[in-house]
Amino acid sequence: MKKSKRPVSLRVNSFAVWEYLTKQNLAQNELAKRLGISSGYMAQLINGSRSPSPKLRRKMLDVLSPLSFEEIFLISNRGDKGNQ
Repeated sequence: MKKSKRPVSLRVNSFAVWEYLTKQNLAQNELAKRLGISSGYMAQLINGSRSPSPKLRRKMLDVLSPLSFEEIFLISNRGDKGNQ
């Protein structure tokens, strides 16, 4: 019997991103420019309505250094409404 993969949801940890921006004295628009995305898409990532692609996740890790993957992103089961 084939083992099915558990669907997961990955989203941006808005608290960690805002804390980083505040400490670096950066605006959300500046972060969007550094990532090569629109400010509207950046807002969607931060408010949790969109999830970043693997390519964008790698870029976010570079730009938001020294933050780790675990600090920048939140992973949860799609069916688990309590942790979203």
